[in-house]
Amino acid sequence: PSPNGRVSVTEAALDAAMLKKALRYDRGGEEHYNLISGYIKSLRDSDPDGALYWLARMLEGGEDPKFIARRMVIFASEDIGNADPQALLVATAVFQAVERVGLPEAQINLAQGTTYLATSPKDNASYVGLLEALQDARDFGNLEVPLHLRNAVTSLMRDIGYGRGYRYAHDDPSASTDQAHLPETLKGKRYYRPKPK
Repeated sequence: PSPNGRVSVTEAALDAAMLKKALRYDRGGEEHYNLISGYIKSLRDSDPDGALYWLARMLEGGEDPKFIARRMVIFASEDIGNADPQALLVATAVFQAVERVGLPEAQINLAQGTTYLATSPKDNASYVGLLEALQDARDFGNLEVPLHLRNAVTSLMRDIGYGRGYRYAHDDPSASTDQAHLPETLKGKRYYRPKPK
């Protein structure tokens, strides 16, 4: 602005502004969800190039980098899981870097995290197992904790069987036991089914 508060725009500046192609991005609308979907699906399909492109589109469109970093943290557990447990640490570090560094430099952190997640092995067994367990919790209601798993903090609790028969895993040579850990109704149910390595 000039000293009198007026802003003057030159013809050259106006021409340059008119020629610059604006990226379509509505942070609260459909395109917002389309771009994050393209990004997440590129990560899931192990395509770092697609993921970097959709990341760039979101950044150029003005997306909040913390939104992207939060989605990376979720993706690390949902889609990579125990196939590469480091992925969650990397995604969390990216989120912290975004908070501490800010734009424009945080774009570099987002790109590094993006390529790490895209090229990591994938396994959603923890997420799928959780969904199944949540459904069983809803469907079966308040199934009782088996007596041997209950904490016997009083003599009355011990007298009625709390903790009786529990085998302490660290006393077993294999550090695990074959005792039941699910309610009787769900006996034998397997929620966690990781992919073979």
